[in-house]
Amino acid sequence: MKKILLLASAFVFTLAAMAQPKADDVIKMNVEKHDFGKIKQGTPVTYSFEIKNISDKPIVVENSWASCGCTTPEKIVDPILPGATAQLKVQYSAAAVAPFTKDVYVQLSGVTQPKTVQITGEVLSAEAYDAYVKEKEAKDKEKAQAGKVKQKPNN
Repeated sequence: MKKILLLASAFVFTLAAMAQPKADDVIKMNVEKHDFGKIKQGTPVTYSFEIKNISDKPIVVENSWASCGCTTPEKIVDPILPGATAQLKVQYSAAAVAPFTKDVYVQLSGVTQPKTVQITGEVLSAEAYDAYVKEKEAKDKEKAQAGKVKQKPNN
């Protein structure tokens, strides 16, 4: 009898745990990952993830945090009404020269698992960044010249 009662209790708790909504059930992000590309060391960069409430109830963002101190998400303080959107502004400090991948977590009220989004990119030294920009400008100019040549009308 005790075994049956124990199994029934475990079953009820399992169903209750499975019934809790997931973040993807109540919100939709414009993107899950943003790539800043190549950025200059010491120049902070910012991106705003758009969060849309796809549920029929207001959503409260309890907290937002990042995987390290070099990434700072801004806390969303107002509830997100059904069908409405909010901006999760994330800033990366770009202090260390290296490629980076940082996770940003958004904890929603009533949802056990936080929603995770990512930012990526590569921080270059000032000299390397300047060389990258010059090279990119030269390639863009080359492409523009090639496009003008192709677009010339035949006489």
